[in-house]
Amino acid sequence: MKSTGIVRKVDELGRIVLPIELRRTLDIAEKDALEIYVDGSTIVLKKFRPSCVFCDSSRDLVTYKDKNICPRCLRDLKNS
Repeated sequence: MKSTGIVRKVDELGRIVLPIELRRTLDIAEKDALEIYVDGSTIVLKKFRPSCVFCDSSRDLVTYKDKNICPRCLRDLKNS
């Protein structure tokens, strides 16, 4: 992991501000969803990218009953 040297305080509501430089570098816009992971005592934020529930592909997804499915897996399901 690479240190940015940036330090931010958590406010009374548990929020932190991600500096504009980081948001621009990582292509994070207002209202983008971020996934939160915990690795030991480390918190990791990752830009959320919807993906297929079966193969993790993120291309041309179709949503069925609130689940994302790619065309290949959908075709496989129809043929099984």
